Amino acid sequence: MAHVPAAERRPQLIKAAIAYMTREGVAAGSTRAIAAELGVAQATVHYTFGTKEGLYRAVMEQLTHDLIAQVERAAPAGAGFEETVSTLAAALWRTVREQPASHQLLTELTMFALRSPALSEALESHNRSVTEVTARLVAEAAERTGQPLAQPAETIARFFLAGFDGLTTQRLSHPDEEAEHTCLQAFVSAVVAMAAGRLDLVSVPAS
Repeated sequence: MAHVPAAERRPQLIKAAIAYMTREGVAAGSTRAIAAELGVAQATVHYTFGTKEGLYRAVMEQLTHDLIAQVERAAPAGAGFEETVSTLAAALWRTVREQPASHQLLTELTMFALRSPALSEALESHNRSVTEVTARLVAEAAERTGQPLAQPAETIARFFLAGFDGLTTQRLSHPDEEAEHTCLQAFVSAVVAMAAGRLDLVSVPAS
């Protein structure tokens, strides 16, 4: 291929890596394979990202950025707290239904990163970014609608994300449209009740 500036080559390689690993899986995503996907020398990948882990980190960041952007665009203006949470959850769930491969790839990368010290920082950054954005959206909705929060916004965000990750995993591994819709409704109801202080927390032994 003709010479392309590094600033242009980087997003091309990330896009190629996402396409390849979505199709073949994370384990198959070697720098040689990604280079072949785009039709460049393997050295180009190493020059751009340093290591395979550097490329994986960039892919995680891109997937996270794309997901957050879609959810933020769906945030309603002028809606009540319950409607806001419901709309955001529906928008996020829509990405799971319409882009399952992206969620599967992000899940695979997360599991891979847990076993890779070189990616621990990228995984922590991913989780922090998603939690911070979710907490901010919850806090903004509460402030706009005058809804006092019974729990810190970050705690509500972590509960929301934990539940949503579970629903996503079930969707990817054992889809059931009717059950998923009911579970999503129950889950959103629990999030709203928790935020409003209407959810009775059961005592759970510390150990």
